[in-house]
Amino acid sequence: MNDSGELKKYLVDTRRTLHQEPELAFHEEKTAELILSELNKLGIPYDYTGVGGGIIATIACKRPNRPSIALRAEMDALPGHETTGLSFSSRNIGNVHACGHDAHMAIVLGAAKLLKEKPVGINVFLFFQPAEESGGGSREIIKTGILEKTSAIFAGHVTHYYSVGQIMIGHGIITAQSDRFEINITGKGGHGARPQEATDAVIIAGSLVNSIQTLVSREVDPLHPSVVTIGQIQAGSAANVIAESAMLRGTIRTTLPESRERITQGLQRMVDAFEILHNAKVCLTITEGYPPVVNSNEEVNLALAAVKETLGDDGVIMMDYPSMGSEDFSYYLEKIPGCYVRFGARDKDKKFVPLHSPSFDIDEEVLAIGANYFHTLSKLAADYYV
Repeated sequence: MNDSGELKKYLVDTRRTLHQEPELAFHEEKTAELILSELNKLGIPYDYTGVGGGIIATIACKRPNRPSIALRAEMDALPGHETTGLSFSSRNIGNVHACGHDAHMAIVLGAAKLLKEKPVGINVFLFFQPAEESGGGSREIIKTGILEKTSAIFAGHVTHYYSVGQIMIGHGIITAQSDRFEINITGKGGHGARPQEATDAVIIAGSLVNSIQTLVSREVDPLHPSVVTIGQIQAGSAANVIAESAMLRGTIRTTLPESRERITQGLQRMVDAFEILHNAKVCLTITEGYPPVVNSNEEVNLALAAVKETLGDDGVIMMDYPSMGSEDFSYYLEKIPGCYVRFGARDKDKKFVPLHSPSFDIDEEVLAIGANYFHTLSKLAADYYV
């Protein structure tokens, strides 16, 4: 593994510069400028469709008629106020790189640097995509048609679930499907002293919250994980007024199409039943989210070989069960094969901090590991794809 001081300095400096300029989905203007600047320094040609679009860079193999693979990084950040106390904290107040996308961009740029210094016998596309957190920005890359020229795609995500020096990898389903739902309840408002004259939307909402929790325990196979979470409730305007309306919002996360179907159908039955039971209007809207990320077996085997060559057998963590999070990398994998891994990014002597926390940070040793993994993967891919 190349862990030279020069590479590490490049990776750390690049990551910290990107970390200071977090931008939300489809507004990654400064972020794109920084990436384009680095690509220019490295002498790597690219196509850029402008703010809100993606950057596709190409490291071409000198040998003719060679296949191509892609490495992907996300550009967007999250809304929030950073609490890490780092000297390079966010300068965009209200935005924060709390999901490690700054690290992902630096890792792919580091891999690009290695690929320029030590070319491999395959074309490598670098995808810097917008809007992973919301908006499915991977579709901006897909609609360019670049996947028609791509044999396989690879990506990784930093996490505190594993320590630096470990890479988690797995076959099949890696992340869940994530759908959103909204339930709007319309009853009849009234005076808090005379409930018999009203239809209390808060009572209906509360009963629904409890009933919804039975969907997972009684509608789906317990051997295949599913999660239904209600994250938002809005109702009422005053302590002495019976609320006329209420709204619930939540997510449905499933790993099997059958589970998703049973939960969504069960939720609709509940809504219909509560409308009759409480003599109120209860409406359900479900918005389909990202599909599951499903790794392809051959690409997992290729990635596994790259992990072992980069870190040795001790660096391999085989997945026990899928993450219930979601990822728009899934849209790529609906088109072409690929593999998604997780880079251990926690200093083993420090406490666990979850992704999306405003205090999330990484052990920057992961940057060189990720860059070397992608370089090794590209080298092995040159022998695999012919």
